[in-house]
Amino acid sequence: MNKRERVEAELRGAEVDRVPISLWGHDYIKEWSAEGLAEAMLDNYRACDWDYMKINPRASYHVEDWGAALERSTDPNHGHKFTKVPVRYPEDWRSLRPLNPERGVLGEQLAALRLIRDGLNGAAHFVQTIFSPLSVAKYLTGNKPEPVKESMTGHRKALEAALDMIARTFADYAQACIETGASGIFFATTGWASKDDLGEDEYRTFGIPYDLRVLEAVAGKGPVNILHNCGDNIYFDLLEDYPVAAISWAATLPGNPTLAEGQRSTKKAVMGGVSEKTILPEGSPEQVAEEVSRAVAQTGGRHVLIAPGCSIPPRTPRINREAAAIAARRRFGIAG
Repeated sequence: MNKRERVEAELRGAEVDRVPISLWGHDYIKEWSAEGLAEAMLDNYRACDWDYMKINPRASYHVEDWGAALERSTDPNHGHKFTKVPVRYPEDWRSLRPLNPERGVLGEQLAALRLIRDGLNGAAHFVQTIFSPLSVAKYLTGNKPEPVKESMTGHRKALEAALDMIARTFADYAQACIETGASGIFFATTGWASKDDLGEDEYRTFGIPYDLRVLEAVAGKGPVNILHNCGDNIYFDLLEDYPVAAISWAATLPGNPTLAEGQRSTKKAVMGGVSEKTILPEGSPEQVAEEVSRAVAQTGGRHVLIAPGCSIPPRTPRINREAAAIAARRRFGIAG
């Protein structure tokens, strides 16, 4: 069974020879060009011979074509800082216009996808990260949630106009990703679909309609479209019927379902199981292997892709990444 067949079988809930696994994270130094991003992603993929690739671009790519500017980090362990944001005042929401996905920074990202496609040469599925419209709105303010929340009540129409423009832009961009060769999109809520950030009614109003605009644009077009329900205390049930093949979340964080609980709740494949903030960067290789094996065991190794709950820290030891890969490639996990 090759890598593509293995992932496709897991997404169907069919029998596999072993559970597919992949880990991913930022390369803050290389991610500023198509060539640099592609090199970083391919290097990570090859280092542990992962079964699939989730591309980890710089988060700000979503808003740079709308005028955001950043100071690039020179520290491999820390991200970049905003020096200019497109939305400083509520009336700025109305200044957004749809972007052409073939131009500017979005076009740069498509160029990276082409390089990755050619580098993989059909050996594995790969998906591009796209933030939800509400998440993009937060980045338009410099990654600050407060202005977005204030606009929900004080400037609702302006915010909704912005969310409409964002959804239109990234629906077009998502389709362009598939046309470029990506197997799907990794659609990330970046914490918004959480009891800690918004009430359920607020997410129904400002999240779901715009999320679906993007996801429905590629429904049935990418075999590996994934919802990443980010953060803890997530609204799992609220989003579990999104038109995707798999649901990714941090199954080891407080208030979130375990992989087994998520598997019982949804008909989609589940994705996660690795504690990217604690055990993976700070634990021993044996602890990492035990956690991966436990994730395999609690799902029976069926309808599951082993993954981190979010991007892994750049400081994660190579030996721990290798331990995760080895553990996933055993036919059976430990009881747990």
